Amino acid sequence: MKPIRVGLLGLGTVGTGVVRIVEGHQSDLESQVGSPIVIEKVLVQNKNKARSIGVSPEKLTEDVWEIIYNPDIDVIVEVMGGIELTKNYILEALSRGKHIVTANKDLMALHGPEILAKAQEHGCDVLYEASVAGGIPIIRTLVEGFSSDRITKIMGIVNGTTNYILTKMSKEGAAYGDVLKEAQDLGYAESDPTSDVEGLDAARKMTILATLGFRANVALEDVDVKGISSITKEDILYAKRLGYEVKLLGIAERQDDYISVSVQPTMVKLTHPIASVNGVFNAVYVYGEAVGETMFYGAGAGELPTATSVVADLVAVVKNLKLGVNGKQEKLAYKEKKLKTDEQIASKYFMLLHVDDRAGVLARITQAFAEYEVSLESVLQQPNPSIQEAEIIIITHDANKAAAKKVLQALEGMEVVKAIKSVYRVEG
Repeated sequence: MKPIRVGLLGLGTVGTGVVRIVEGHQSDLESQVGSPIVIEKVLVQNKNKARSIGVSPEKLTEDVWEIIYNPDIDVIVEVMGGIELTKNYILEALSRGKHIVTANKDLMALHGPEILAKAQEHGCDVLYEASVAGGIPIIRTLVEGFSSDRITKIMGIVNGTTNYILTKMSKEGAAYGDVLKEAQDLGYAESDPTSDVEGLDAARKMTILATLGFRANVALEDVDVKGISSITKEDILYAKRLGYEVKLLGIAERQDDYISVSVQPTMVKLTHPIASVNGVFNAVYVYGEAVGETMFYGAGAGELPTATSVVADLVAVVKNLKLGVNGKQEKLAYKEKKLKTDEQIASKYFMLLHVDDRAGVLARITQAFAEYEVSLESVLQQPNPSIQEAEIIIITHDANKAAAKKVLQALEGMEVVKAIKSVYRVEG
């Protein structure tokens, strides 16, 4: 049996996991695909660096072209990260008939359509299960498991760093800055955490999920993004008191072929399953017209969970190779993209206001909501001795985003409203 030869770009955390699984599960893999799978060459930055896994020195290279131009290599597994340079490597590899497995969500969110078009042109596979939610097989589920259904909503915790921070703030009453530093010390957050805490990482993943779930080419700029850096421990306490947890959620919704995609801190009802997803774990909630509600939960990052998804894609490529059907995937984004306007995007809202503590203030505030036809589910007013003002906590019924914006503008213009401290979407 002729072995399937693989070129591996990157030997960091995920790349090391790929080597461990391919070499440690060789008999299982061979029984599935009918051939040995051999890692032929591995791209590294420094061949002399000490590593936690033994790889034969002759397999290591610092020259990417040794892999791309190698006629014996059938599949390239890209786990090195990067965007523009990596895109060029992958496009060149595809032009030479090599199949691609990648864990690169930044690349696929920004250049997925171009890469997939090039793959189809040259009869190649490009699979990218590991680009979203680590070890959770959510991409394959959206493409294959929901192929007979119409997805109406995808809602998920798709960034483990922010979920770890919010979990610690909730469980321990800690401040955002203190937990962020702890996450950095533990290696959960980068020294520059901007991509995670400002929601950019989650936005790229939601771009991929929305494209696959709604079969339309959703771009990163279509995602409305807000991160967690402004969340206070007081926000978390208020949420808990009202029966909610605060989570950074990616939310993609479709109604009558119009779609919206956002990433934002959201108050989730404690009775909703996603509210209990803690630490660095991820979860994706999918609503289908036929199947109803389903949830997928698991490790969103890490050496072996992510590498498991990478190797599963590798197995799928090899099976296609054996059947002679590489590059024959269905066109995943075949629908016209129609984005919702603010008038079409509806949700409940939580608002925390600091106001003058005197008679008539609440009436003026509720009048502003009535003027823009935003109905109220609950209103709580209480004094706050520490600021000598009153606090008003409001949760609305479903309101469209445009009306909510007008209400907030009206409140900002009232002299009795001293501060709009917090505004969150409410789910569940």
